[in-house]
Amino acid sequence: MEIKATEVFIRSNDVPTELVWEGVERRILGYDSNLMMTHVKFKKGAVGALHRHPHVQVTYIESGSFEVRIGEHATVLKAGDCYYVPTNVDHGVVATEDGSLVDVFAPARADFLTPKD
Repeated sequence: MEIKATEVFIRSNDVPTELVWEGVERRILGYDSNLMMTHVKFKKGAVGALHRHPHVQVTYIESGSFEVRIGEHATVLKAGDCYYVPTNVDHGVVATEDGSLVDVFAPARADFLTPKD
């Protein structure tokens, strides 16, 4: 799948919100084939289930508090903290309060751009 770059300036209110699963909404912000940024909102108790992918990921906790698991390690992180996920390492989160994350992936997540059935 060819990934075309987004516009240079992106206003988050112009980007549609996608319901990922109950209690989790995502906006896909700026990206090209090498890099992607998303903004993800979680309701308290919502789970980002353990998963893995070939992308490197860095996540900034914009607001709230999250229990974060990366591989065999787990901790609680709060607004202003961040975490790094190497390629193909199991990771996931549980929102311990309402909050939001800013995820950055390299390369871009083509699977996020593929229409769902």
